[in-house]
Amino acid sequence: MAATQQAMLAPIMQASPRRTNPRGLPRRSVTAALIGFPALWTGLARAQAPAARRLTPAQTEGPFYPAKLPADSDNDLLRNGALRYGAGEAAWVEGTVTDLDGKPLAGAAVEIWQCDQAGHYHHPGDGDRADRAFQGFGRVMVDAQGRWRFRTIRPVPYTGRTPHIHVKVKLGPRELLTTQLYVQGAPGNGRDFLWRSLSEEDRAALTRPFERSADGWNTRFPIVVAA
Repeated sequence: MAATQQAMLAPIMQASPRRTNPRGLPRRSVTAALIGFPALWTGLARAQAPAARRLTPAQTEGPFYPAKLPADSDNDLLRNGALRYGAGEAAWVEGTVTDLDGKPLAGAAVEIWQCDQAGHYHHPGDGDRADRAFQGFGRVMVDAQGRWRFRTIRPVPYTGRTPHIHVKVKLGPRELLTTQLYVQGAPGNGRDFLWRSLSEEDRAALTRPFERSADGWNTRFPIVVAA
C-alpha cells in the first residue's frame, strides 16, 4: 500500500477499534476504506485535471486586409523600410499558437494588421491615407514553443469601431483562424457591434489587458486553433 493511502486510512483505522482481522486491522474500517477509495481517487483526479482548452473565437476579416502585402512585412510595424513611425503609443503584442492539446503549432505563421494613430489603414478602400512610416501589417513564424511577437502601437478607435488589431493564423496555404484582438476596458467596447456579438466567454478570450512597462504597453494573446 502506498504511503499516501496509508496516511489516508490511518484516521479511519483509529476511529473504529472493533473487531479486527488477523493482521489487526478493524474489519469495518477496512471495508469502508475499500469502498470509499474509488470515489476518493476519482474526486482527486477530477480536481487535478487540467482545464479544457477552447478554440480561439473567429471574427470577420474586415475590409482592410492588405490588397497587396507591403515590401516590409516583418514584426516591427513602427519601421517601414527606412521610415520610423513616432505617433501613437508603442506596444508589444505577443502570444502563442497551440492546438487543443496544448502542443505548439510548428510551422504556423501569425499576421496582424491595424490602422495608424489617425485611424487609417494602408488600403485603397481607406483612400491609402495611412501614414507611410507606419508599416500597418506584419507577419512572423512561430518559434519551437509556438511563440510570436510584434512591435506596434496600442490600437486606437475610429468611426464605428472600438480599438482592435486584426489577427490571422496560417499553416502553409491553409488559413486556420481570422479574428480580432480587443483592449480590455476600452470605453467603446460596449458600443462595438462585433464585440457585442460575442458571448461572455468569447469576449474574455479576445479582450486582453494592455499593461504599461518601461518599454511601452504590453499584452499577451494566447491562440488555440484546430490543426
